[in-house]
Amino acid sequence: MTLPTVLVQILLPMLLSVSSIKGADAGGIGVNYGTRGTTLPPPADVARFLARDTLVDRVRLFDADPIVLQAFAGTGLAVDVTVPNGVVPRLVNLAFARRWVRENVAPYARAANISRVLVGNEVTTEANRTLLLALVPAMQNLHTALVAESLHGRVKVSTTHSLGVLTTTEHPSAGRFRDGYDTAIVKPLLRFLRATGAPFMVNAYPFYGLTSDTLDFALFRVNAGVMDDGSGLVYSNMLDAQLDAVHSAIRRLGFGDVDIVVSETGWPSAGEDWEVGVGADLARDYNKNAIRHLGSGMGTPLMPNRTFEVSIFSLFDENLKPGPVSERNFGLFRGDMTPVYDVGIFTAPETIEPVSAKVTPAAAAGGRQWCVPKPAADEMVLQENIDFACGQEGIDCAAIRPGGVCYEPDTVQGHAAYAMNLYFQSNGQHAFDCDFGQTAIVTTADPSYGGCKFM
Repeated sequence: MTLPTVLVQILLPMLLSVSSIKGADAGGIGVNYGTRGTTLPPPADVARFLARDTLVDRVRLFDADPIVLQAFAGTGLAVDVTVPNGVVPRLVNLAFARRWVRENVAPYARAANISRVLVGNEVTTEANRTLLLALVPAMQNLHTALVAESLHGRVKVSTTHSLGVLTTTEHPSAGRFRDGYDTAIVKPLLRFLRATGAPFMVNAYPFYGLTSDTLDFALFRVNAGVMDDGSGLVYSNMLDAQLDAVHSAIRRLGFGDVDIVVSETGWPSAGEDWEVGVGADLARDYNKNAIRHLGSGMGTPLMPNRTFEVSIFSLFDENLKPGPVSERNFGLFRGDMTPVYDVGIFTAPETIEPVSAKVTPAAAAGGRQWCVPKPAADEMVLQENIDFACGQEGIDCAAIRPGGVCYEPDTVQGHAAYAMNLYFQSNGQHAFDCDFGQTAIVTTADPSYGGCKFM
C-alpha cells in the first residue's frame, strides 16, 4: 500500500456529498441525532435513554427543534444546534440573527445546556457562492447576538466541514485548503474561531475513502502502516491521516492552535452489493475503535498526546434519507432503542430496558440518597444549576432565599446542594436528574444540618 493511493482515496471529491471514552480536555463522546425516519421514538424517550443508559455526553441536532430542546432540558448532556443551510444567508442581517438567537437559543440555552450553534452543514463545500460568502458574516452576527443575550461564554459558534474542503494530497503533512477557499473563506473563519475559542469541526469518514486494499487501515486493524514521505511519520490508521491533513491545512494558514473536533464519523451496517466494507460487524469495529483511539490520549502523529471530541454518525438508522442503502444504515440504534451493534457506550449493559419500559429510580428500594454538587464544581455552573432547578414548576426554593432556614451559610455550594437535591427528589431520584452537566453526585450521606432538612 502506498501513501499516495491511500490519501487520494481519503480526500476524493466524493466526500462533498457526505453529509475517548471520555478523556481530558477536548475528549468526549457525542452522537448525531437525525430525525429523517418514520420509526423513531419521541425525543423525551431519546433524551432519557442517552442520559440514563449511555456514556454519551453530547448530542448534535441538525436544527433547533424546540420540542427536542425541551426534551434534553435537565439531562446535563451538551447540545449542539444547527442553523439549516437555507437560513444562513439571512443571518448576514444582524437584526435577523438576534431574532434567531432570541427564538431558538435563549429560551433553552441553560436548561438544555446548548453549547454550540453550528452555522449550516458542510457549507464550505457547497457550490453556492451566496451561501459561501454569507458563512463568516453569519457566524459573526450570531456571536454578537449571543453576546447581547449574555450567552457567549457558554455557547460557541462554529460550522462543520467535509474533507472536500481540502485539495487532494499525497501526504497528511501537505494538507491544504482548496484554492480560492483558503484565503477568502477559511482564513477569516479560522480567525473568528481563534478569537471566540470555538473549534474547527470536521466530518471525517474513512468509509468513503475505502478500497478493498485499505480495509484494515480504515478499521484500526493491524497493518503494515503507511509512511508520510513529507514528515517521515508512519500512520497506522486512516482517520489519523485525515485529521492530520486537516491540521496541516489549518497550520499552513497560521492557525495551528485552533482545536479540531470530529463532528461526524461513522460506518454503515448495511449497504448496496457494490459498496465495499459495509456490515454490522465492521461498523461496530470502526466506531468502537474510533471512540477508543480518539479518547485514549494518544493523539495523531502530528497532534500527539491529546484526546479528541468525537460524535458518531448517527444515533439512529434513518429510513427517509436518500441515496444508496448505506445512507439509511449509519445508526447505532434502531427505533426501539435496541442497538444495531454494541460499541461499548452503555453505562450498565445488563440493565438496559426497552424504551417503553418504566424508568426506575436511581436509589435502591428503601435506600436514602441525596444529590449534591461535586466538591470542585465551578461556582458559575452551580449558580446556573440553582437558577434552573428553582425555575421548574413545583420546585420551592424559599428555604435558600434570605431569611430561609437553609440560607446560611450564604454560599453558592450550599444553596446549589439544596436546589439540586430538591430537583432530584421531586423528579423521582433518577440518576440522570443528578447529573447537571457532570457537576453533581449521588450520595448516601445526609447533607442536612441544624434546622435545614434536605428531602
